[in-house]
Amino acid sequence: MVELLIFLVLISVGYFFGQRSEAKHFRSIRARELELMGLITHNGKHPLGVDQLGTVTESRLVYGSVVISVDYFKGVVAGLRMLVGGNLGTYETLVDRARREAVLRLKESCTDAAQIINLRIETSAISKGNQNQVGSVEVLAYATAIYTQ
Repeated sequence: MVELLIFLVLISVGYFFGQRSEAKHFRSIRARELELMGLITHNGKHPLGVDQLGTVTESRLVYGSVVISVDYFKGVVAGLRMLVGGNLGTYETLVDRARREAVLRLKESCTDAAQIINLRIETSAISKGNQNQVGSVEVLAYATAIYTQ
């Protein structure tokens, strides 16, 4: 009975603090995305609007990476969901946050660029324990920053 009570307390605490932390991170992401909205970023190999771009003075590899951990609640919910199959919505928000954060870090590393081209995103899961459970998600975003006069 005590073990069940501890389990329920851990689930409740994980849910409460995990939701708060995730909501705070999403607010931060939205605010930073609005700030950097003017920086053109795309996955094409050539700059957009070459006629208006001006003289390219430099191109540089830029990147942003992030590792976000799975909280206890998400791990338990995903484990239960894997028993019956289906969509793992708890992990979708984790991957979305990680992807958006990595792209934001990339943009923040080159705010004075005219454009960011050839954007690529790589993801990987970092396992923990003997059962190869997902412990965290790593996302690397890399691209070419174009600088003009």
